[in-house]
Amino acid sequence: MSTGRAISSGRVNVLVYSGHGSTVESVRHCLYTLRRLLAPNYAVIPVTADMLIKEPWQSTCAMLVMPGGADLGYCQSLNGAGNRRVSQFVYNGGTYLGFCAGGYYGSKRCEFEVGNQKLQVIGERELAFFPGICRGCAFEGFVYHSEAGARAAEVRVSKSVFVEGRVPERFHCYYNGGGVFVDAESYADQGVEVLASYTEELSVDSGKGAAAVVYRKVGEGAVILTGPHPEFAAINLDKSAGGPEYAKVIDQLAADDTARTDFLKACLTKLGLQVSQETTTVPSLSCLHLSSVEPEYTQAIVSSLEEIMTKDERKEILKDDNDTFEIERADKTYQMDDLKDALPGDEKTGEKAIDDGIVDYNTIIKRLLIHTELPSSKLTPYFNHHAFYANLRHYQSMSKEAVVDFGRSIMYGEVVTSTNTMLEKNTRLLRRLPTGFTMTATVQVAGRGRGSNVWVSPAGALIFSTMVRHPMEKMQSAPIVFIQYLAAMAVVKGIKTYDKGYEELPIKMKWPNDVYAMDPSDPEKRKYTKISGILVNSHYSSEEYVSVVGIGINATNTSPTTSLNAVVEKFASRATVKSSPIILEKLLARVLTVFEELYIRFLRTGFDKQFEDMYYEDWLHMHQIVTLEEEGGARARIKGITRDYGLLLAEELGWDDRPTGKVWQLQSDSNSFDFLRGLLKRKI
Repeated sequence: MSTGRAISSGRVNVLVYSGHGSTVESVRHCLYTLRRLLAPNYAVIPVTADMLIKEPWQSTCAMLVMPGGADLGYCQSLNGAGNRRVSQFVYNGGTYLGFCAGGYYGSKRCEFEVGNQKLQVIGERELAFFPGICRGCAFEGFVYHSEAGARAAEVRVSKSVFVEGRVPERFHCYYNGGGVFVDAESYADQGVEVLASYTEELSVDSGKGAAAVVYRKVGEGAVILTGPHPEFAAINLDKSAGGPEYAKVIDQLAADDTARTDFLKACLTKLGLQVSQETTTVPSLSCLHLSSVEPEYTQAIVSSLEEIMTKDERKEILKDDNDTFEIERADKTYQMDDLKDALPGDEKTGEKAIDDGIVDYNTIIKRLLIHTELPSSKLTPYFNHHAFYANLRHYQSMSKEAVVDFGRSIMYGEVVTSTNTMLEKNTRLLRRLPTGFTMTATVQVAGRGRGSNVWVSPAGALIFSTMVRHPMEKMQSAPIVFIQYLAAMAVVKGIKTYDKGYEELPIKMKWPNDVYAMDPSDPEKRKYTKISGILVNSHYSSEEYVSVVGIGINATNTSPTTSLNAVVEKFASRATVKSSPIILEKLLARVLTVFEELYIRFLRTGFDKQFEDMYYEDWLHMHQIVTLEEEGGARARIKGITRDYGLLLAEELGWDDRPTGKVWQLQSDSNSFDFLRGLLKRKI
């Protein structure tokens, strides 16, 4: 019997394949269920075949999930290079979870509907995590893209193979076209364990036993493959999609939902993932609060927005490209009942109250409350507006630059989709907001990251996005590509000047735009771990570039990696920790004022020699030796970045690591630099 494994703390992504062969419904069910069970310790996000083949996802991925669909599509997209990377990932300590089609795709051989000319699929599979045959359909009646063959299949759980968690004896599980793992019990000597078996008579020969769910340790990693769909929750199934019998199927699944969830939790724990003890509920989006350091700034923004609002008898609506906002005014006529509606935890999210099923957050109307006076702490208990603006004024008064714009107007929400999305994807709103306008939140439910990464944003993380209007006439002397570098510098220098005692914290920038800190759990190894991610999106508009700079900092939350708080407690003096703890409002004010200082100077001087020296003070990579994969595995030493376009400079090393004289210039938007592995990978 295999016990649960422990997955490296650096692996924070759970990737759900959403490419050719997968179905939209299966992907949605995977994302919904796994996010509920794994938040806030992992980011559960969809990935394409191109990402799996070309991007360096393995080092940050805890689990790859192949959902239901048609595995011939998986073969077409991933056979060869893709499957080699998946196998390597698992053998090196990753995990693979295959539901239904993802289950037989992970088997050595697939035998599906043999003799049925329309549905027959027979063939060997490259991954071969299960060393035998997955044969289907286990039950008759399957029709692609239909609920005709759906049923509530009963499975009996092999409780003895689980050592942790509550595990049911048996339960009903959504089934629609999956297989059975033939003779699974006979592969025990190869590490196969049967986690659950079908209890009903099958339509195909299953050999010895009737294995519905199997586990196997593979190299340093592990896999779980299923025939049915334990990730499908009854609440997300539509009774109107089938006849009366289908409605009964859903009722039967609903009755066993707790047992299904407990089984899936036990499976994830067995794979070594950190599972939430209490299932995370689907969060309701909260009211948004717009305020400014002075009331006239708020009024200027509202006056600009009124041009694009539509009004009826009672409501003011701003309909934009991605979101629709209902505008409300928090003036003296704002009644106590309205105040109660805006408090966190309220289920009022515009015209549509959400239940606990899959939510399309983009369809929900967002309530935007305009404040002429600062919101009270009762209204926003997780963000103190008075503390933020007081710290902003304090830091502005200390600056040698004329910093007045960044943070002077903010929009705050306790629970939002994504601060970056809400600014960048709503162009009508974006065009009317001033430079330095900032959106911040306590929790994001759909945070965005670079490439296949999504920044995990549990409570305790500092999450914000700031607008920068960059004039076109400055593009030659101050290229916009450097904004990502300025943002990273602002995070590091903002932390180090947060208060006395923070100056020597071991926090540095990773090229091109992440921030890392020395791991406080094992400082002797001098290992660095990510504490901040930065994402910059820029659009050209009317003689200027409008950039939305999204920043997430693990401030006081310990998951998913480590926190700034832990770094301070380990590396700062006791007096510093006691006298100046991390306060999110204060940290936000400091990073914004440093960012504006740097940006003002950048507009004046460009990325000059002094700027370059400032950048290198807190840079991880100077003189580091790496391998250039696109140059035949050549060894090279990092020499810095160019001052014209921020390209990475790498000089080739020859015999005895002596420079050959050849130097490469590498772009930050077409390369991924994984300094932990000493590799430089080109993104195609």
